[in-house]
Order: sequence, then structure tokens, then C-alpha cells
Amino acid sequence: MDCLQKLIAYGHLTGNEVDQGNKSRRLIDRLVETICNCFTGTQTDEGVQLQIIKALLTIMTSQHVEVHEKTVLISVKTCYDIYLASKNIVNQKTAKATLTQMLSVIFQRMENQAIEEAARHNNVPVVSEGDRKTINKQSSSTNLIDQSETKQVEGENLNTSESEVELKEETEEIAKVTLLNGEQEANPDSLTNLEAEEIGTETVAMAEALVNDLVETAMQKSPTANVKSNALGRENDKPSAVTGESCEANPVGLADKVSNVGRIPSEESLSKQTEDDCSGLYFGHILQRDAFLVFRSLCKLSMKQVTEGYVDPRYWMRSKILAMELLLGVIQQAGNVFKSHPVFVTAIRQYLCVALSKNGTSHVPEVFQLSLALFLSLLANFKTHLKAQIEVFFREIFLSILETTSSSFEHKWLVINALTRICADAQCVVDIYVNYDCDLAAANIYERLVNALSKIAQGRHSVDIGATPNQEKALRIKGLECLVSILKCMVEWSRELYVNSHALSNLGAESKNKDVSEDSDSGKGTMVSYGSVNSLSSSASFPNAALQGQEDNPEQFEVLKHQKEIWEQGIDMFNRKPKKGITYLQENGLLGNRAEDIASFLLNDERPDKAVVGDFLGDPDKSNVEIMHAYVDLMDFNGKDIVSALRCFLEGFRLPGEAQKIDRLMEKFASRYCQCNQSGIFASADTAYVLAYSIIMLTTDLHSPQVKTKMTKAQYIKMNRGINDSKDLPEEFLSAIYDQIAGNEIKMRASANSKVTKSGMGTGTTSEKQRRLLWNVEMEVLSSTARQLMESVSHVQAPFTTAKHLEHVRPMFKLAWTPFLAAFSVGLQDCDDPEIATLCLDGIRCSVRVACIFHMELERDAYVQALARFTLLTANSAISELKAKNIDTIKTLITVAHTDGNYLGKSWLDILKCISQLELAQLIGTGVRPQYITASSPFAVNISQMFSQGLNNQLTNFGSPNSPTSFHLSDLAWMGMNSLDPGLKQSINETSSQSVVVAVDRIFTCSTRLDGDAIVEFVKALCQVSIDELNHPTHPRIFSLQKLVEISYYNMGRIRLQWSRIWEILGDHFNKVGCSPNEDIAVFSVDSLRQLAMKFIEKGELSNFRFQKDFLRPFEHIMKKNKSPAIRHMVVLCIAQMVNSQAKNIKSGWKNIFSVFHIAASDQDEAIVELAFQTTGKIIGQLYERQFAVMIDSFQDAIKCLSEFACNASFPDTSMEAIRFIRQCAKHVDEMPQLFREYNIEDMTVNEEDRVWVRGWFPILFELSCIITRCKLDVRTRGLTVLFEVVKTYGRNFKSHWWQDLFQILFRIFDNMKLPEQQTEKNEWMTTTCNHALYAMVDVVTQYFDVLGGLLLDDIYSQLEWCVQQDNEQLARSGSNCLEHLVISNGPKFTNEIWSKTCRCLTDIFNSTLPRQLITWKPGDYLDLEEMTERRESGHVSLRRFPSAHSINSLSSNSSRLSRPITSDQRIFSALQIRCVVQLELITTIENIVFFPATAKKEDAEALALSQGDSISLESGSLHYYSFDQDQGMYSHISSSHIFQLLDILKESHYFARDFNSNQEQRNLLWKAGFKGNVRPNLLKQETLSIACIFRILFRLYRDESRQDTWPEVERRLTEIGKDALSHFLMLESDAQKESWVSLMFRFLTRVHSLNDERFRTHISHWYPLLCDIVSSDLKPELRSVVRRIFLRIGPVFGIYYSGNGESYLPNSSIPNWGSDWVPDPCNQGLIDGVYLEVIKNKLLLSSSFGDLFFILVETH
Repeated sequence: MDCLQKLIAYGHLTGNEVDQGNKSRRLIDRLVETICNCFTGTQTDEGVQLQIIKALLTIMTSQHVEVHEKTVLISVKTCYDIYLASKNIVNQKTAKATLTQMLSVIFQRMENQAIEEAARHNNVPVVSEGDRKTINKQSSSTNLIDQSETKQVEGENLNTSESEVELKEETEEIAKVTLLNGEQEANPDSLTNLEAEEIGTETVAMAEALVNDLVETAMQKSPTANVKSNALGRENDKPSAVTGESCEANPVGLADKVSNVGRIPSEESLSKQTEDDCSGLYFGHILQRDAFLVFRSLCKLSMKQVTEGYVDPRYWMRSKILAMELLLGVIQQAGNVFKSHPVFVTAIRQYLCVALSKNGTSHVPEVFQLSLALFLSLLANFKTHLKAQIEVFFREIFLSILETTSSSFEHKWLVINALTRICADAQCVVDIYVNYDCDLAAANIYERLVNALSKIAQGRHSVDIGATPNQEKALRIKGLECLVSILKCMVEWSRELYVNSHALSNLGAESKNKDVSEDSDSGKGTMVSYGSVNSLSSSASFPNAALQGQEDNPEQFEVLKHQKEIWEQGIDMFNRKPKKGITYLQENGLLGNRAEDIASFLLNDERPDKAVVGDFLGDPDKSNVEIMHAYVDLMDFNGKDIVSALRCFLEGFRLPGEAQKIDRLMEKFASRYCQCNQSGIFASADTAYVLAYSIIMLTTDLHSPQVKTKMTKAQYIKMNRGINDSKDLPEEFLSAIYDQIAGNEIKMRASANSKVTKSGMGTGTTSEKQRRLLWNVEMEVLSSTARQLMESVSHVQAPFTTAKHLEHVRPMFKLAWTPFLAAFSVGLQDCDDPEIATLCLDGIRCSVRVACIFHMELERDAYVQALARFTLLTANSAISELKAKNIDTIKTLITVAHTDGNYLGKSWLDILKCISQLELAQLIGTGVRPQYITASSPFAVNISQMFSQGLNNQLTNFGSPNSPTSFHLSDLAWMGMNSLDPGLKQSINETSSQSVVVAVDRIFTCSTRLDGDAIVEFVKALCQVSIDELNHPTHPRIFSLQKLVEISYYNMGRIRLQWSRIWEILGDHFNKVGCSPNEDIAVFSVDSLRQLAMKFIEKGELSNFRFQKDFLRPFEHIMKKNKSPAIRHMVVLCIAQMVNSQAKNIKSGWKNIFSVFHIAASDQDEAIVELAFQTTGKIIGQLYERQFAVMIDSFQDAIKCLSEFACNASFPDTSMEAIRFIRQCAKHVDEMPQLFREYNIEDMTVNEEDRVWVRGWFPILFELSCIITRCKLDVRTRGLTVLFEVVKTYGRNFKSHWWQDLFQILFRIFDNMKLPEQQTEKNEWMTTTCNHALYAMVDVVTQYFDVLGGLLLDDIYSQLEWCVQQDNEQLARSGSNCLEHLVISNGPKFTNEIWSKTCRCLTDIFNSTLPRQLITWKPGDYLDLEEMTERRESGHVSLRRFPSAHSINSLSSNSSRLSRPITSDQRIFSALQIRCVVQLELITTIENIVFFPATAKKEDAEALALSQGDSISLESGSLHYYSFDQDQGMYSHISSSHIFQLLDILKESHYFARDFNSNQEQRNLLWKAGFKGNVRPNLLKQETLSIACIFRILFRLYRDESRQDTWPEVERRLTEIGKDALSHFLMLESDAQKESWVSLMFRFLTRVHSLNDERFRTHISHWYPLLCDIVSSDLKPELRSVVRRIFLRIGPVFGIYYSGNGESYLPNSSIPNWGSDWVPDPCNQGLIDGVYLEVIKNKLLLSSSFGDLFFILVETH
């Protein structure tokens, strides 16, 4: 052998020639067989054993010799036998190392061949480095074997792979478990070297038989068609598949070809296979076949079970362990071909995974550990191909062991150690979630894993598994490590989304548990660093994977996860209430409404409880029966025997216990079976029904442990006689059924959700022996279930999705954040161990990071609150419990604030609360008493007394009765540190360590690095903490307020958009603090605000920005809300200082400055008002001259401010000066209107041309009107004067719509809702202010009538009407006079429409002021003032306004005054007297409008002079008044129709007055009541003035040649009114009335006498009788004279005259032509009678013509 080895090693012997003894093989095959046959068992010399190993290793690694297939297997088999049989420990280790080397060479050559093949296809020369390494390994291992012949060598010195090193590490874990158990004895199941030497010859023979059997089986199943060997040629370099390409060239195609590879149904079938296992497999090269055969053999060796007949089971254990170790090396060194070739992937599924399912529940720790190591390797390298297999291993082994309370500590420990590596791989963790938790058909591996780890980390079940305290602690630590690793994986996975704006703080510099150089965010607690030796390497998990999953779409996976949750909830409901669960699934659209849909769900889904399914299907309800029929109809029993069909039927559910339900199920089964097998031996379905029942009974009888006497086959056959339509079934048929049931029980198939009993380890199991026994039973169940499930999925090729997106972390964390939090909280709460505390804090840090990255507010807040709670700094925690872990928690909280500040949001509140309390602890720790607000506070003066009285009593007061030391941090400010527990004192002192102080300070200094949203939340939280500090009932502090000022300084350089958001919060906080009832706090706030404002204003501001305005707004708020004079004065002082020092930089802040001064202007403190007004005066007087353009935005505020100064009644000098400043502001507006037009105001809807009005003129005029409304007489008079001065001076530039706004302002002066409440003040107001304003307003209208005439005349008239209607005589007179002045001044410019409005206005005034109640009043009547007001203001409704804030009268007092009825007659009479006066004024107004006042007076004077001098002769024929010929007044401008309207007004007024004067009874009644004093009331003047005006107008119309069209109407009206006047005159009885009418009748008759003959004749003919009656009355001389002249004129006009010869006659032309039917006119009758009487009266003698006259008289009569 040594010679052969050397010849082969040096290449002298290749053995490629054909073996002459057997042409079918080569010589090298014979040589290998010869060498192997030299090993004959344990009796083989140890030197020979070593030579055999050496020779075989040389052959396997030589570059000159090639061996394949059977030869390879024989070589491996021989080394395997030597390892098992040899008693020499060196030979054992050498054999094991040789096996490792052989396998490495076999698989490395396969990989190198694929590389060379790929290079040849790409025409790239490649040097196989693998062969070189192989040569080196061969030579080195050969030398080692040579040396072993002379001295002993350690097997470990052989060139072993890295997998063996890792395997040693895993072995060390077993030793650690033993140490934790406290067991020093060796494991009885392990095989020591001494025991190996005791293996006898018989055992070695068994081993040889085992290996030979495997090798022979493999070679017998090797087909010659696939691989052709040629001893002379090198055809083995060519691919053996049908195609000429290598498998690497077309992996997808190979995958398609391998898809039909058969699976291994069971272990029994595996060992008994006779068919060709390799048939249908396609290899790219014979080297691949070699590797496959070796790999499959090792898999079968690893799952061989101990069978009866073998002596020592430990031998089989060594064989199993060796096979598993070799497989582990193969898997760990797997190359691309092995990882991707479909043949090897299939082999792993069908052989290795099944072997793992068997060994994964082994009681032997080493086997179990190797199984875990193999699984980890598969997970790292093959997970894309083994989705279903990984699920089974996780669910049935890992999770079952973790979740089962009775599992042993050793198994839990090994599993959790394996999980430590899995959880450290980010790709693996995310892939598990994506592929299982988001798969509708898979288990929730990730969720269950986290929950199980959380329970372990909490220490739950530690007592149940019988763990010692050390073991419990170790388990908890490992569980926490796994949880932290998972969280770190999430952080690593989502690191691209994380933005850290802060440098990490070095909080651990003083910690004993951390290295000084270790970064707080790296190393052991890292969240960004991975790649430790304990983590899986997933980089090779999916190279050239043949099976790729679906596209990684996070949204799609979230939808699937949501659907899965609905499915799970629905199934859970189904397991409790089936119908309710089905309804729920149908409502969510996951389950159809048809019976077939429900049946398919129950048949194919394994999650519903099988017992519930059985009860549901057997229920007699109609719908349930329908579903059950559909369920059975979905099964295909075609070609199956009845036992197989019954197995298939019953494996999906558990038969219900009720006989009737079973009957329905079996009846449908029999029907379906006969339907599918109609050509069977059953006569009818009844036969199948009875037989199925008997089979179920037989199963129960044979396999139930409760049945003691089992049924025999003969009894079974006898029981089934005559069931086939009264005939017997064949005995052999029934016998076969019996044998099948006896050998294999009918049972439900292994379910994916089958649970191992977790409550088995209850309180009743106390001893270790009972616990182990129970666990062994459960392990058997686990093993059986895992094996069945693994075999069932061995052929499954489920698509595996490789996660890539970052968004997967969010649903992962959302799913598991609660168990994470529970584990970490319990760890911090219950355990003081620093390692556990560190892990918990790291986990919380990671959790906060993940929640922050994905903006999960609820989760983030929960973790931060947990951290804050464990700091024990909050008010609800007892500070006496402060420990090292709490200090670490404080540091962690500060670290979170540094690293995750951008994401903390509302969680900043909890952090800053802790920092606030930490500051208090730092002060206490350094021995400094906290500096509260005032030294005079009661809580700051008695500390020494407190200590002198004894601290213990004080502590008792602060703590609970049972725990006198249970006090809080805020209480320590009272107590000091002297009497505290040393440990507590040390903990408190540690809070003031340099690292903590610096880190806390960095939170505030580094706030500039927070983003826009984060700094807003930070400031908001700090403000809230500050409020809490300041509102403390006994210990207010300003720590947070100081920090707010600091961060304001730090962040003032931010962009304006961010700063405005920050200041919105800060400003509101300063508003609250500045209004604090504690004056010291308010002073600090205002002073801090001043400093910030000065700094901010120094920065300046561009135009059209408003940042200064926002910044200074707190001053305004404090000034408005704080009633303290000192604080208000301080605010004004701060603002004045800003104006004096920073005026050039102030832009938008002027608005706030004027607002502050506006508030100060109404103050009663002289110092405040004086300082504010001085500063305002400086602004208006000086700054406006220099920078008015900059300050234009605040112009309105300035005017308001000046207006408020003017309205302060306490300082009249200031008021006058303020009005002067307003007048000065008007000058600036007039001089610089372009600034207002160019200024970009907020409301862009305002036209550019109107901006000067909106921002300039209107504020001035409006505020002046407010001054008029609010101030006392002297101030409002000055304001009124200035107002109209401004209007008259600058109104030339006003536009029409500006005038409308202006007059709305002017009308406010007359607003009755703003008038004083007291009657005396109201009268003064109307007499002075309203009167003045009315005249000024009319002057303005007159001045600008061209603009205002058609625009505002209606409003002017309404206002005048309102004034006339007031119960103030002076105002009413003024209204009337102003109306007269307005019309007279502008009448020539009036259009016909305007005259119509004027006449309508006069009509309304006359009607509304007519004192009608004079006629209706009775004693006891009262006049409701509200009714009078409504009547009086009927034409003034548009001017009514609600009271404004500037009104000096309240609405409530005014309304109460209005609703109170007035019962005093004097009040009524006063109002009526004013109306009477108004009527007279209105009559005069109309007369003056038409003729001018001077014209009417002159005419009356001339008439009076004429009456006194009778100088007009009869012959003159007419009387002329030269004044009538001069058209003065508005007569010539008024149309006739409008004149007639005025005449109607006068006529109505006249008749009303005449009716009242005629009502003697009513006049006496009023007289007696006291109306108008002691004289009986009368309206004589109204009566005479109105009709006199009517006559004057009518006679003027009669003489107007231009109005001839109106003469008929004038004639009618004059005739009517004249007749009525003469009649009334004749009826007058009172001398006073007659006296007043004499002059009227004189003027009337004089004007009648002046008419021409035709008009004279017309009117006299109507009035002649009345004139005759007047002659008979007692007349005044002047009236008698004019009557005489009237009669003298009648003669000539009517043709009655006295000639020179004494004859008097009527001309013929004047005698009417009367016929027989003529009816004389009564007027003519009177005329003739008058002539007759006049003739008689003058005693005229009739001559010869007397007869004619007499005839005429007679005929006429």
C-alpha cells in the first residue's frame, strides 16, 4: 500500500487503463477496491489502517488519477469504517480529517470544473486555483500521515475547514450548558474514546454492513446511460446531460427538468427503494454525480435510526454525528454549483431536510446542536430554495421548543443560541417576515418568534422548566440579545432613511461597564455596525437562484398581511363560533357565499380546528348539510380502496361525538365513494356505509388504550357478514382491511397548526424526572409531526421573495412593538443586573429609532414614556429607589434626545420633563439649594429651622405613613442631602457628573441642528414644561424659561419660515408668562423678551415681510392682559427703548409698537401715558419726516393710537395735541399718495388707486369721527373742526366711492345708538355737535356738489330728515335750515330727478313731523318713545346702527330706556311743541326756497305800505308789484309739477292747523292739561303762513308767461283755495283769528285786484257773494280799502259803468243770448244782485234805460 501510494502520488501510476479482469471498469477502480479490502475490521493493524487512509487520500486528491461513482463511495466508506471501528484515537481523528478532506476535494473539483466550463464558453483562459489548493492540501495531509507512523499527532492539526472551527464553538456551548446545569458528569449518550475501543468485532461488522449496504444500493441505482466511462479516454470532461452545455450555462432549464423529481414519502420507503433514484436527473458533469452520490449517502447515514438487534446504540450515535458533521462541512463550503444546481437543491429538500426534521428533536445535545448548525447553514445559503422546509423547521422545532413550558433548559438554550445568529442577520430577519408573516398560507414565524423571545426575556416559564437562577438569568440575557439583535437589524435595514443631525454624546465616560473609547452608538450596543461572527452571512443566500420569488412590493405585502390578519381573526372566530366566523370572512370578501366556497375552505385550509370542522359538518342545519355535501363532493375517491378513501375522508376533521352527526357524514361518504367507484364489489351504497362504520369501530378497538380485549380478524369478518345486499364480502378483502388497520391506524394528517401541549408542565409536575419524562413524550410528538410535514413539503418549490425595500420595517415593528416593550420594561423593572439593564436600554433605543424613522407616533411615545418612567425623575416615582440602572436610563434618554431629536415629535415633552427634574437633582447633588423665584417665598426661608427640628419628622411628612423615605425629587429641595441613604446620595451625585451636565446642555445648544418640524415640537414641549414649572403651587422654577431664552438665541439664525413657526409657540408662551400673577416671573419674561427683540430687530427686515410684527406681538398681549402698573410701564419702557435705539431697523414691528401705545393711551397712570405719548410724538413728528415710506404699513395703527390718546379724558392737553398730530398725518397722506399706491398691502383685492383711501384717508377720518363720538365737548368740537377741515382741504382729490365711505363716517356722528344716554347730555350733543356737524356737512356737499349731487343726495336728505325729526328744537331747526341752505345754494344745479327727491324729502318731513296727536290726545294717554322713534325715523332706517365698541352707551341701558313708557304729559307736550315749531320752519323753508327770504319780506312790506296809502285811482284798472317781476329764489329752476307738490304739502299743513284751531273742545282740553302754558293752544301762524305761501306761489305762476300750460291748473287751484279762504274768513269768530287773517286777506285781495280783466272776471264770478258778505262785516280800514277797490273794478270789468251824461248801461255785446232753455248761472245772479245793490247804495238815478235794466234783472231772477 505504501508503494502504491507513492506511485500514485508521483504520477507514475494513473490506472486509467481498462481492467483486464473486468472490462467494465478501469484499473484504478480495481486498485482502490484492493486497498479498501485490506481493512478487515477492528483486528486490522493500526499501521495498516493508517496506510489505507493515506493511500485513499492520495488517490482522491491526486491530479493524475480520476475515480468516480462507486470507487468514490467505496473510498469514503472505508475511511468511514476506520473511524467507527478503530480503537486508536489518532486513527479516528485521521480518518475523520481524511473524510473532510475527501469531501472538500470532491465538491471543490465540481465547482472548479464549472468555472473552467464557463471560461471556455466565454473564451477566457482560467487557471483553476482550486486544484492548486487541492495539491497543497494533499501534500500537507500526506506528510502528516507519514509523520503519524513514527509519532502520535493531534487530529486537529490536520487541515480542517472553518466549519469544524465553528462546530467546535457550538460544542463549547454544550459544555457551557453542562456547566450551567451544574452537572460535572459526562453525558451518558456521548461516546468517549475509551468506549470506542470497547467496540467489538460484531459491532464493526454491523458498521461495515451498514456502509456496504448504502454503497451497493447507490451503485445499483446508478444508470449507465447518463454517464459513460472510458478507461482510455477523457470523456468524463464532457457533460453527461443530453445538452452539451454545463448546468451553469442554463440553470433555469435544468430547474424545469428537475421539477418532476420524485420525493421521499417516508423513511421506510427510503430504505426499501428499488427503483432508480437517479433516473431523470440531469448532471452537467460526472463530478456533479460524484458529489450527489456522496451527499445523498451522508444524508441517509445521518437519519438512520437505531434498530433492534444491534448491541450498542452508541455506535449508531457516533455514525450519525460523523455524518452530520461531514454534511455541515459540505453545506458551509458550498459553492455556486452546489447552491444553485437543481439536483442538489432537490437533494437537500428530499434528504437533508428530512434528516434534520428527524434529528432536530433528538434528546442527544450534540445531535440536536448539529441539527441546529445545519439548519443555520441552510438558512444562510439555501433559504431561497427552502421556503416551505424552513417554515416547518421554525414552526415545529424552534417555536415549539421555545413556546412549550415543559421543554428542557438544554434545548431552549441551544435553540436560543441558534436564534441569536439568525436574529443578527438583517436580511434574514426581514426575509422571514416577508415570506412567512405576509404569506396567507404560511405561519406567522416572525410574530411568534418575537412573542416567544419576549416571554423568555421576561423570565416567564423559567420555573416551569426547572432552571436554576443562573440558568434563568442566562436565558433572559439571551432572549434580550435576540430581541435587541432583531431591532438592530431593523435599524440597519432602514438606515438610509435615518438622518442624524447631532454628534453622539459620550454619556458613558464614567460608567464602569463601558469602555472609555467605545462610542455610545457603536460596539456592543451598535445600531449601525454588523458582521460579527455570530451573525449569519446572507450574502450567498441567493446567488443565481433558480427559484426567485415575487417582486418585492411593500404595499402588496401589507395588503397580504392585512388579509392574513382578517383570515386569522375569522378562523379564530370560526373555532369558537363557526357560523359567526364564516359570516365575518364573507363580510370582508375573503370567502364566497356558496356552499362550495365554504366547503373548499374547510377542506384545503389546515388552520380551522378539526374538531370544530367535524361538528360543523355534522350539524343538522340545512345550510350545514349543504356545505357537508359540497365538502365530500370535492373529494375524488376514484380508483381507491375503501380504506384509503376513508383515510382521505377522515384526515381533514375529527369525527364528532354525536352518533347522528357521524351517521350523516358516513352516509354521504358512502354515497360519494360508490359514485366514484361504480364498478366495485359493493352492491349498493348501504354496503359501503356499513363497512365504513365497521372500519371506524375496528380502528377504535385496535388502537384505543382503553380497550383491553382486542378484536380478532375472525371476529371482524364475522361482524361484516351479510352486509353486501344480504351477501358476504370476500374474506380476503375483509382480511386485508383488518391487516391495514392493524398496521396503520386511521388518523388525521399532521397539521401545520398542531400544537404541542404547553400546559403539561403545570404545578403538579415537581420532580426533574417527571419533567424530563413529559418532555420526552412531547419530543416524540414533535419529531413525528415535523417528519411528516417535512416529507410532505419535500417536493414543494415555493417562491421565495428576497426583501429589498426599506418599508418592510414599519409593519414589522408595528406588529411586534408591544412584546418588545413588555420584555424591556419587565427587565428594567424587575432586575438590577447591569447586563440586563444595558440590553433593555439598547433595545429601547433601537425601538425609538425605528419608530422615529417611520413616524410611528404611538409606538415612539410609548417607548419614550417607558424610558422617562424608569428614570424615576417624574413626579409619580419615588426618588428613594434611584439606582445605577436608573442613571443609565437617564443617560439613554439623553442619548435618544441627541440622536433622534428630529423624529421625537410630541415625545420631547417626556424627555424635557425628565431634564427639568434632572436639573433639580443636579442642584441637590452639588449641594446648591435650588434658586426659586423669590427669596421672600414661604418655601425658601425656613430650611434651617426645618433641619434644626429634625429631618426625620420632615421626611415622614413627605413620605407615606408606611414608607417614610418614599419622597419625591421636588421634596429634596426642602431637605438637603445630609440625611439621605449613601447609595441614594451617590446616585443623585452621579446625575451631576460632568458627562451628564454636558450632554444635557448639548441638547439645547444643538437644537440648531434640528429640522423645521422637530424644533417646533421641541419648543412646544419646552414651553409646556416651563408652564408646569412656573405653575408649581409652592416651588415655581424658571429653568425651562431660561432654556427657552437660550434656544431662542441659538435658533434666531434659522430661515424665516422655520423661525416664524418657532416664534408662534414662543410668543404664546411669553404671553402667558408675561401675564403671570407673580410679578417677578413677569418681569423676567418681559426683560427676556426685550433682549430677544433687540437682537432680532438688529438683524433687520426686508420690505413686505412680517417677522418683526410676529416677534413683538407678545408685548402687545402682555400690555393688554397684565393689569400690573409696573409690568405695563416696563413694557412701554422696552418699546420706547427699541424706538430710540433701533428705529432704523424696525419695519413691520411698527404695528406692534403703535398697538402697545394704543393700549397705553387708555391707561390712567400718568407715567405710562406720558412716556407712550412722548414716544408716539417723536415718531409722528420726527421719524415720519425721514422714513415715512418704511412706516406706511403701520399708518392705520398710528392713527388709532393717536385717537386713543385723544379719547383719554384724564389728560385733555394730550387729547388736543393728539388731534393736532392727526391733522399732521393728513398732510403726509396728501403729500405722498404714491407711497400708498405702491405699497403692497395684504389684501390685493384693493385697487391700486384706492389704497391711498383705504390705508390713508379713511383711517384719519374714521378715527376723527370716533373722537367726536367718544370725547367730551371741547375735544370733540376740536375733532369735528379738524375732520371737516381735512375734508374741505383735501376733498378735491377724493373719488366718488371714497365720498360714499366718508359720508358713512360722517353719519356716525348722528347715530342714535352712540348718543349719550342721559337726556341732558343728549340735548347738549344735539345742540352742539350734531348741529355743528350738520352745517359743516352741508357746506361740504355744497363745496363738492358736482361730485356729490347725484351720489349722496339721498343719504344727505335722509340725514337731514333724521335731524328734523329729533326731539331737539335746535337740531330740528338746524335740519330745516340746512335743507333750505342746501337747496338754495345748489338749486341751479339740480336736475329734475333731484328736484323730485327734494320734494319727496319735504313731503316725508312734513308728514313725519305733523303733530297729529294734538287732535287725538286725551288725559291719561301715554306716548311710547319707541313708537315715536320708529315713526320719526321711518325715513332714516338706513342710518340705524348697532352699538360699536366705541359707543359711550351700552345697548342694555339703552334698550331698557326705550322700553320704558313715558307717562308725563309734559314730555308729550314738549315733543308736540317741537313738531309745531318744525312745521312753521318747514313752511318758511319752502317759501324761502321758492322765492328767497328777502323777496317774501319785501313783498309783504310793499303790500303793507300800499294798504296804508290809498293813492291808486279806480281808473288805473290794475295794481302792479314790481318785485314780482324779479325772479329771485329757486322758482325759475323748479318745474311746475314740483311746485304743485309743494303746494299740496302746504295745503295739508294749512288744513291740519285750521282743523285744530276750529276744535275748541280739544284746545280747551290741552289748555287745561297745561299745553303751551296759560294760553289756549292754537296753530294760527301755521294756518296763515301756509296759505299765504300758497297764494304767493299761485299768483307767481299766474304771471309767469313761460308756464302758460299750467294756468288752467293754477286757475282751478286759486279759485278753490280762494273761495275756501274767503269762506273761512267769514266764519271766524275770535278776534285773534280775525286779526291774523286780515293781513293775509289784504295781500290776497290785493293780488286778485292786480289780475288782468279776464282772470279777474273768472275768479270774481266765483267769489262775488263772499266778497259781498265781507262788505257787510266789520273790516279793518286797509282791508275795507282793498275790498272797495275790488268792487270798483267789477264795474268796468263786467261793463257796468257811469258815463258822462248820467246814463249807465250794459253794452249789447255783454248781454248773453239767452234762449228759452237757458238756466242762469248762480254766480251771474249774485253778480246782478250785487250790481243792483251797489246802484241802490250809491243812489244813482235811472234814466230812460232803466226799463231795459229792469227787464234784464227780472229775466235773470
